[in-house]
Amino acid sequence: MVDHKVAGLGYVAIEATDLDAWQAFGTDLLGFEVAERSDDRLRLRLDGKSYRFDIRKGPTDRVSTLGWEARSPQALSELTEQLLDAGYDVDSDTAELASERLVTELVTFRDPSGLAIEVFYGLTKEQRQFVSPTSARFVTGNCGLGHALQLVTDVDATQHLYADIFGFELSDHVLAPDGSTATFLHCNPRHHSYAFGGVGPFSPGVGHLMVEVDELDIVGRAYDKVLAGAAPLSMTLGRHTNDEMFSFYVRTPSGFELEYGYGGRLLGDDHCPDRFAEASCWGHQWVGSGPAPA
Repeated sequence: MVDHKVAGLGYVAIEATDLDAWQAFGTDLLGFEVAERSDDRLRLRLDGKSYRFDIRKGPTDRVSTLGWEARSPQALSELTEQLLDAGYDVDSDTAELASERLVTELVTFRDPSGLAIEVFYGLTKEQRQFVSPTSARFVTGNCGLGHALQLVTDVDATQHLYADIFGFELSDHVLAPDGSTATFLHCNPRHHSYAFGGVGPFSPGVGHLMVEVDELDIVGRAYDKVLAGAAPLSMTLGRHTNDEMFSFYVRTPSGFELEYGYGGRLLGDDHCPDRFAEASCWGHQWVGSGPAPA
């Protein structure tokens, strides 16, 4: 693969009104491990890193921050200069925040849609082994924690940020039922770490996050729990056309969707971008409340 400056999606920060609901959702259903819990904070582990989900008590429910991992201190420095040159208001005076996030160094700025973005290196690795309460093993490593799909207010500016500054490469495009196009980008072997599309009739923000496990039965057992009422089902089991992920979507306690999947496609250096007329080969029927997202 190309030597990208960004290694992958390192962590996400979430604002939530109900931490107890998130703890039950994250552990009993998804198989995350509690790394830290207080009255106003919940951190969840997926692997050997100290955490991957940083959930804070707040008045609203949303993904508040995407944390992208830089490959090195030099990469972080180069990205900072590129962001400043492009006109972003980058905050580098972040020692206190870096300490809170358990990283060596980070910078923060707002993307064209107003979402907080943090670029960091050196997320703390725990000596204590990750132990899932559901025996789940998550596909992370050099692929990051998973992927994020964002509905954005400025498609061109978002493309410039992720492709021209962050150096993500095009995986493919998928046509939505309303005629719009979703763009899928990669920065490591995972088919995509980031996808975006225009907001259309929806509000801007992260529409869903994806985590991947390494065993099909783990997805099946979690699906059974959802059918039994553990959390609201958003999309039924299905397989995507572009990344070939076998997955279902569930509504998180903060209202956005989480895709829980197995068997995602990996891309090599010889990948050529595709264009897909449909998002799924089969399944993924929308059963959530309100209209299906584009």
